[in-house]
Amino acid sequence: MPICPAGHQTSQTDFCDICGLPVTPGQADQPPAPPLAVVGGPVVCPHCQTPNVADALFCEACGYDFTTGTLPEPVAASEPVSTGSTSDTPLPEKPSAPESVPEEPAADEPLSPPLPEEPARNEDAIAPAPEERPRNEDVSRRADEVSTSSTSDPSSTSDSSSTSESVSTPQPSAPARPEVEWVAELWIDPDWYAAQGSTDPLPSPGLPDIVPLVKESNLIGRVSHSRGIFPDVDCELDTGCSRRHAMLTTDGTRWWIEDLNSANGTFVGAAAGPLPAMPIPQGRVELSPGQRIYVGAWTRIVVRRATDDEKEAFAA
Repeated sequence: MPICPAGHQTSQTDFCDICGLPVTPGQADQPPAPPLAVVGGPVVCPHCQTPNVADALFCEACGYDFTTGTLPEPVAASEPVSTGSTSDTPLPEKPSAPESVPEEPAADEPLSPPLPEEPARNEDAIAPAPEERPRNEDVSRRADEVSTSSTSDPSSTSDSSSTSESVSTPQPSAPARPEVEWVAELWIDPDWYAAQGSTDPLPSPGLPDIVPLVKESNLIGRVSHSRGIFPDVDCELDTGCSRRHAMLTTDGTRWWIEDLNSANGTFVGAAAGPLPAMPIPQGRVELSPGQRIYVGAWTRIVVRRATDDEKEAFAA
């Protein structure tokens, strides 16, 4: 049976079926080479020609057994034995570094399942979530804007407060107007003007002015802003009428007239007959139905009950 250079008996005549070394025709029937006896210097491996130390039992490169003259068991075909140096290639028995778990998975390999949520909780404890930081920043920014606007424009606070007060506080409703039961007619009387002999021009006579009498006491006179006099029955342009000329009072059914020390006096006359010639005395004088009051140079006053149309007009 042929013998390879490593001393293996092989059934093949071209390559050793154990170590794979070529078998030469001259070596087919040669006995295996005896183990090398090493004396002194380095021993050269007959298989890979690698120098080894003098007392080595195995070749450091290929694992050749110097004692038995055999090679180690061959590795699988998919993992050929490397012939590199000892410093570059590890021994076959030891797993190489690339066989460890890679740091990054390959593109076609599925990713490992996610770890439990404990790391996420640790991250949340270390730093706030990304969506929480903008909210905090927005709150701070809005607070700064509010403080800046209130400082730069102090009137805005007062305006907003006054606006809220005007909206929230109900405005008091206007008091209801009292119902008009009595009115006073103011006439321009040419006959009374002629009897007084006034030098002021007489206004054109026409329809009377209707004045509502809604108080128990109503002043007859003319307006004086400087003295604060605003009569209820204003005689306007009749300069013969004093500022505070007379007072009309009532109990709801009856009326009285009283002169207030006027310059030209107050006169009361009947609806028919001559004009009165004497002014009324001091104190109140009750008016009879249909009597007229004469004041100033041309003014005649008639007190009567209001009509339904007048009540409706004054109530509007």
